[in-house]
Amino acid sequence: MTDNRRFRASPLAATLLVALALLLAPAAWAAEGASDWFVTDQGRVRLVAATPSVGGAATVELGLQFRLEPHWKIYWRSPGDAGYPPRIDWKGSTNLAGADVSWPAPERFSVSGLETVGYTGSLVLPITARLERKGETVHLHAALSYLTCREICIPYDTVLTLDLPAGAPPPGGMSYAALIARYAARVPGDGKSSGLTLASAVLVPGRKPVLELRIASARPLLAPDAFIEAPPGVAFGAPHLAASDTPGQSLLLLPAFGAKAALDRAVGHKLTVTLVDGDRSLEATIRPAAAAPRPDFGWLFGILPLALLGGFILNFMPCVLPVLSIKLLGAVDLRGRSRAQVRRGFLATAAGILVSFLVLAAAMAGLKSAGIAVGWGLQFQQPLFLVFMAALLTLFAANLWGAFEVPLPAWLGTLASQGDGNKLLGNFAAGAFATLLATPCSAPFLGTAVGFALAGGPLQIFPVFLTLGVGLAAPYLMVAAVPSLALVLPRPGRWMITLRRVLGLALGATALWLVSVLVSQIGLLAALTVALLLAAVAAALAVLRRPALRSGVVVALLLAGFLAPALFGSPPAPVAAEGLWRNFDRAAIDRLVGRGDVVLVDVTADWCLTCKVNEELVIDQPAVRGRLKQKGIVAMRADWTRPSDAITAYLRSFGRYGIPFNAVYGPGLPQGRALSEVLTQDEVLQALDDAAAPSKVAGAR
Repeated sequence: MTDNRRFRASPLAATLLVALALLLAPAAWAAEGASDWFVTDQGRVRLVAATPSVGGAATVELGLQFRLEPHWKIYWRSPGDAGYPPRIDWKGSTNLAGADVSWPAPERFSVSGLETVGYTGSLVLPITARLERKGETVHLHAALSYLTCREICIPYDTVLTLDLPAGAPPPGGMSYAALIARYAARVPGDGKSSGLTLASAVLVPGRKPVLELRIASARPLLAPDAFIEAPPGVAFGAPHLAASDTPGQSLLLLPAFGAKAALDRAVGHKLTVTLVDGDRSLEATIRPAAAAPRPDFGWLFGILPLALLGGFILNFMPCVLPVLSIKLLGAVDLRGRSRAQVRRGFLATAAGILVSFLVLAAAMAGLKSAGIAVGWGLQFQQPLFLVFMAALLTLFAANLWGAFEVPLPAWLGTLASQGDGNKLLGNFAAGAFATLLATPCSAPFLGTAVGFALAGGPLQIFPVFLTLGVGLAAPYLMVAAVPSLALVLPRPGRWMITLRRVLGLALGATALWLVSVLVSQIGLLAALTVALLLAAVAAALAVLRRPALRSGVVVALLLAGFLAPALFGSPPAPVAAEGLWRNFDRAAIDRLVGRGDVVLVDVTADWCLTCKVNEELVIDQPAVRGRLKQKGIVAMRADWTRPSDAITAYLRSFGRYGIPFNAVYGPGLPQGRALSEVLTQDEVLQALDDAAAPSKVAGAR
């Protein structure tokens, strides 16, 4: 009985063993062509191979297989506003020359204002592994780092290993080739198989810049999305499908984000465009063209008030003080005159300012259209302009000292006579002179307005510069509106003689300052020659009494002063920065920030009085200077006294066209933060603190 029972049980046991073997066979084959799963609460990931052995090919098709829990995601190669893509380090592998990862078409996620790009659910990233020796065993050691996100983000690091033996795979074995091929088919190609072609890309500037993509398609796009891989500092939002005026083409409009300078650099820069429309996709590279700005006058409401306020504040900058001294005497002399005479005099001064700003606008627009670099105060980089301004100040000072009271020549006398309200040309000239002296100064809000104007065309330059002129002329316009403001001044008397001499000294000191600026441009010998010739002009006006002789001598001395830079001038050798300062080097900033240093850049010039005020009252103060001496802080100084293409380009990268300019860089401010034109110690110290802090990357959502 016992033997019979054993015999009858044997077929049943055999059947169970066969069934168990069949059930375990796929798992056994899977183990031969796949790594172990790395399992987390958010999903799992492993490395799979198209075949469980190498065969005779020089490459092996692999796949990085993800199975994510619902609502969890990983990121595409260009993740968008936050996150980072899966990264694999193959160090430790054998018989592996390299591996190329392909990226199936992704999807867009928009959460709390952040735009990110990635994948959810199940995914395989196809990988082509290149072998060092075909046909030989391969050991794959994949150190994987990836980020998975839902409401929170969790980074993971693991190592996936897979051995692929030499030889051909056994017939009928399980393969992951179909799985990998299914996702490889989703990798965007050139679009030919999908009937898609990227026809053109145009970056349209304006208050809301837009990237226009024209897509030629065999059938209309239904729900397209486009992902742009752009240079640093530039990003693009989700596209809007707009009506196209070209048959067979679809028009996508993508909002562009970034500083204007960065967007300008994106024109002509290679962009990678990935277009996805359902099961169709394409990937192409293109260099976007620039489009003419569309008429958009919304900027008037944002920029013109800044220009008006900046022009008004310019009245209180050091550059304009010499003109105020001349106008003060003119206002005193108006005491006792009629309201109409006072009004005409101040309106003439305001007109001189406005006309001068329009002339400046025309010059800037003309130079810009000719491709010449433009900027606020650049004329002070020209020696002949400095000689002209120093000569003009010398003549004004001589007039205030009583050296001459009659025209010499006629236009000069009219220019110098500021005391009679009926001499409207003199008042007009005072306004023009105020404008010329104001141009080396910058003021709060002025830099923003001028930068916007000079970054655009005539449509922006003329309104902004005219509004700046209105701001600078505002005090004169107010007196013209209420003439009694000028009539409340004390009556003229002997006190005016002392005042004239004091103000004459102020003008003479301003002329000497301009001559000192010449030293750094044409050398000490030529600058001393100009100074001596101008002193001779003042002496001739004081000593010579015969009008014809005095006129001839003065004209000859002035002509000699204009010739001195050409005859005796020689640009001095560049002077190395001293003390805690090092010379400006744009390329070095990125290297310094990369190693964790903080960098303060100070763009200055000998002719920039506001720069000198910033240095004296802020940068050279113990609190700031002591901070700049600390380890890990680098102070760079860019001297713009003479023309410098490198400094001009650097200013333009921030949308600035004048100085003073200061910026702070560091791990917390890798792109740099531009500071106010008129500095404060608190602002500088706060910027240094913010730059030193490690950069805080917003959590990916």
